Amino acid sequence: MATMITEECINCGACEPECPNEAISEGEDIFIIDPDRCTECVGHFDTEQCAAVCPVNCCVTDPNNEEAEAPLLARAKVVHPLKIFPADYPSRFRQ
Repeated sequence: MATMITEECINCGACEPECPNEAISEGEDIFIIDPDRCTECVGHFDTEQCAAVCPVNCCVTDPNNEEAEAPLLARAKVVHPLKIFPADYPSRFRQ
């Protein structure tokens, strides 16, 4: 997962309900992203929903953990085993 929530998080909670994978939860001091569930919204949206709604822009790319589209889509299929992902699935990589 290449998305992380930085320490600038103000705990507003705007990101949590927007995540199609339920990968975001409230941590001790800031919201956190579960890397086993985050797909950067590949398969669901063409932009990361957490970043789109964050009022302080703290949902950012983790420079130490970049991922390509294929593994993110594979994770989406694991997280949502009953969902059918069409060939033209939404992805920020296809913009």
